[in-house]
Amino acid sequence: MPDPKTFPSKTGIAPLLSVRRGLEAIEFYKSAFAAQELFRVENDGSVVVRFSVDGAEFWVADESPSHSNFSPETLHGGTVRMILSTENPRALFDQAIAAGATVVWPVAEQYGWLLGRLVDPFGHHWEIGKEL
Repeated sequence: MPDPKTFPSKTGIAPLLSVRRGLEAIEFYKSAFAAQELFRVENDGSVVVRFSVDGAEFWVADESPSHSNFSPETLHGGTVRMILSTENPRALFDQAIAAGATVVWPVAEQYGWLLGRLVDPFGHHWEIGKEL
């Protein structure tokens, strides 16, 4: 029987971010978002990691062109923005900037949210905020 910690008992969606320099990405997400590593596989220099940020999960993996997984750096942009809701968006935003992310627009009140947008060193855009 599968370990219930490995297979959730309810339906969920957890994005997988393709990156170049997977090992660097792991350290960035730990530093930027205090992401906790739940699972890791390393094979022939590439890595796949499952993360949790206060229970919200996402995956990070080295890009794999043979599997049609390309990073924003390879594509010169991405098709998805991550939206990370948190109780203290300003603090988490500042933490991510200190870890190496770049401000797209700073945290401010807009559309009923306290929200800011940044891009991580691997080309993924993150909106960090909370509903007011």
